[in-house]
Amino acid sequence: MLGNLRELRVFLCQTSPHSLGARQFIVKNYEAIKKQNPRFPFLIRESQGIEAVAYGRFKQGKEESLSLEGLSEQQVQDAITKLAKMH
Repeated sequence: MLGNLRELRVFLCQTSPHSLGARQFIVKNYEAIKKQNPRFPFLIRESQGIEAVAYGRFKQGKEESLSLEGLSEQQVQDAITKLAKMH
């Protein structure tokens, strides 16, 4: 799932229904991803009222982002997989 990523940051709101899929993805997958990739920087940033977004950092500091706003848990996983295949 992590492909070419050097770092993954997920920003989400703790209470917004628009961030529900992102929260569900984190609860279900964070531990397994960290267990399989203990040194991989997988960062979660929660803040009230922000849009759910995934940021990926690649080689040479290049960054890409994808909105996770209003997506289901499966759609969030698909978006992160897509993000990982960039660059």
